[in-house]
Amino acid sequence: MGGSMVGNGTPTGTASGNGGGVTRLTLLAPLDGWATPLDEVPDPVFAQRMMGEGLALDPTGATLRAPCDGVVLTIHRARHAVTLRADCGVEILMHVGLETVALGGRGFTVHVAEGALVRAGDALIDFDMDLLAREAKSLLTPLIVAGGPAATVVEARTGAPVRAGEVLLTLLVQGDGAASAAAGERTPGERTQSAEQSVVLPLVHGLHARPSAVLAAAAKPYAAAVFLAAQGRRANAKSAVAAMSLGLRHGDALTVLAEGEDAAAAVAAVATAIAAGLGETPVAPSEALPVPSLPSAAVPPHDEPPALEAQPPFAPGETAVIRAVTAAPGLALGRAFRLQEEEVEVPAGGLGADAERQALAAALDRVRVRLAAAVAHAEETRQTQRRDIFQAHLAILDDPDLLDEAQAAIAGGEAAGSAWRAATDRSAAALRALGNPRMAERAADLIDLRRQVMLALAGREPQPVILPQGAILVAEELMPSQLSNLDAGRLAGFCTARGGPTSHVAILAASMGVPALVAGGAAVLRIPDDAPLILDADRGLLHVQPPADDLAKLERETARRKVVAEANLKAAAADCVMADGTRIEVYTNVGKVADAVKGVAKGAEGCGLLRTEFLFLDRQTAPDEDEQAAQYQAVATALAGRPLIIRTLDVGGDKPLPYLPLPREENPILGLRGVRIGLRRPEILRTQLRAILRVRPVGQCRIMVPMVATLDEVRAVRDMLDHEREALGHAPPVQLGVMVETPAAAVTADQLATEADFLSIGTNDLTQYVLAMDRGNPDLAARLDALHPAVLRLIRQTAEGAAKHGRWVGVCGALASDPAAAPLLVGLGVTELSATPPTIPDIKAALRPLDKAACVALATEALAQESAAAVRSLLARTGLAVAITEGAA
Repeated sequence: MGGSMVGNGTPTGTASGNGGGVTRLTLLAPLDGWATPLDEVPDPVFAQRMMGEGLALDPTGATLRAPCDGVVLTIHRARHAVTLRADCGVEILMHVGLETVALGGRGFTVHVAEGALVRAGDALIDFDMDLLAREAKSLLTPLIVAGGPAATVVEARTGAPVRAGEVLLTLLVQGDGAASAAAGERTPGERTQSAEQSVVLPLVHGLHARPSAVLAAAAKPYAAAVFLAAQGRRANAKSAVAAMSLGLRHGDALTVLAEGEDAAAAVAAVATAIAAGLGETPVAPSEALPVPSLPSAAVPPHDEPPALEAQPPFAPGETAVIRAVTAAPGLALGRAFRLQEEEVEVPAGGLGADAERQALAAALDRVRVRLAAAVAHAEETRQTQRRDIFQAHLAILDDPDLLDEAQAAIAGGEAAGSAWRAATDRSAAALRALGNPRMAERAADLIDLRRQVMLALAGREPQPVILPQGAILVAEELMPSQLSNLDAGRLAGFCTARGGPTSHVAILAASMGVPALVAGGAAVLRIPDDAPLILDADRGLLHVQPPADDLAKLERETARRKVVAEANLKAAAADCVMADGTRIEVYTNVGKVADAVKGVAKGAEGCGLLRTEFLFLDRQTAPDEDEQAAQYQAVATALAGRPLIIRTLDVGGDKPLPYLPLPREENPILGLRGVRIGLRRPEILRTQLRAILRVRPVGQCRIMVPMVATLDEVRAVRDMLDHEREALGHAPPVQLGVMVETPAAAVTADQLATEADFLSIGTNDLTQYVLAMDRGNPDLAARLDALHPAVLRLIRQTAEGAAKHGRWVGVCGALASDPAAAPLLVGLGVTELSATPPTIPDIKAALRPLDKAACVALATEALAQESAAAVRSLLARTGLAVAITEGAA
């Protein structure tokens, strides 16, 4: 691009090479106005650089012009924002005013089309300043370096008036622009191939590190530039860090966009990967359990976490109790071991760009080899969670945005260490600034990798930590790489001042069986080395230097718990029979064959819920009859003849399948779900019914239909089942049950029981619908309690309706996995509980000492309470609650 002149003799936006693969890009002011730093923009998305670096203009002119030569990438449908791509590949976003999207295009006139080539100074958009001044939040117009190669701002004109066409920003851009040279060869109006597709994020924990890594891996094979767009922001889909920085949560809508020769294939691949869960089980917002929240202090509102106030250590013999957040349950007695982070000094200046690039590459390779070894070891030992965490770390090491930013800083004269530190710190700060606890926890992964690469640059290896036996680790924060290198046999537990319950360290602790607390605050740093501690992660308490009597009591309690747990597990294989002879069946919920094996080992008497979605979600085509039959047979075989209740496919609405197109819905929670999908697409349901009927031995399987609301739905499925049974020559009848998840099903249970052989209550959805509270709404999650009297009354009504026709009633929702709730459910008329494997021994132990009459009395009193909290208080104060505790013990 040449240095052609515009009206006042100022050169146009210019890109010039200076050797070494670095381009200098000059951007001209797109408006008359006052140039302002982004920090002064009253919008955190811009002020906190979530969209990128740049500045803002307070306009005095009403025409937005091109700041450089380039191609128009996008024009927002509300006409208030435009993105250009310069010939060197840098993408520049200009956003006229704040919150102007709400105007819906009023007051804006667009002069160019997407794909058009423009020259610096060309008019892009005219806008009505009077209208914006009256109706918009602000006229401030950010100019953002939003994408493309890494670019470093080396000169910026702020705090001064500027005229359109005057030099505003100078950028140092990594790369020579060859990749985007084709953009300058297109004729005006010519457009690159582009594609887009809207999806809903089905991840309960949002787009965090591991799924972001899977997403980046899905996008990288394609030549096209691939982006995620959501909530007015856009991120490079090939960058796990950039994707995380969007802060997307469960149920958020986003758009996958791509530009390039294989754009359509790229969009299809990425959108399909998202819908399939990105390596995690996709969950509809209506089915997600509440996500634990952190104390406000654990999620700082600023980019950098505030320094913890230094306080003197606890004096010898001084007792204290520190409240923290449970990261992994358990009880431990031990002595404090203070972990200090290794400091790494970084030289301020480099030895030249080539030498520093080579040094960074070598350091990254050393860390990459170490992480690959950790992944391989986790594979060999079948530690899938540990494997996934370190695979995510490997993906971050190869993140293009991180590497580009570090390389650009090196090209600007910085040393490899300071360049890598700045790149990782900025990305970590962006994650913390989102105000999302889970994303703040992901920042710890970046800091962990920063530390590892810095050590490698210094020519050092992480030093092994030699723990004393029974050590309880105390630290400001613990990194995944640090925890994984500790001797789990010597580690009794840990407590950190920072961190969160869903961090990768918390996940590792749970997988290692190590009790852990996080977010304990500055008091954790006051604990002296070798101080005696009681770590009660079940209650979220750390007792510092407790009295000798408390230590002795804990030793007795620990020994008692171990004996009780062993006794409960030893007795778990026997059927669950109450003291008066009442038989309660205790089954397990299963999502794959391995779950059935675990359940049987814990004493499950059968499977009360096989979620068949595991066969349908992570693929491009529906599983055929043979594949389904083989998978159902594998679960049946693992159960060794025990009953197997298979729920038919429960997808639809906000849990889409790529091969099952459905209409877009305003409220998917109330839309095409469960049995409604099966009746809309009968070929899918018929295939599944045939596959279930092929399982041997005949009679082991029962069939359960989800999301039933009317008797007609049950009859329609019954007709299908009878037809397929006759077609296969399957003479014995097969039990057909329904899930009670809607108030309609509970209220009409007596009618449903005329057609259904059994009823199983899904307390998760039933609670949501009864209380009219979306479980995906974090503001309501704490109030969504299945022990609410309204829910309990519908459970009783379901049991009474079923009893009229001699049908049994079970519970397969989350409430069935609570040992304290088991007597209450029995008192309401439930005779089968399907729980998670670890809770089965305790549920059986809780019920065996009781009689049915006492449970009925408890249920009667619970139904008269005014709230879920009152019901919980009732369980805690009644004599029956004591019996429950002793039974579970």
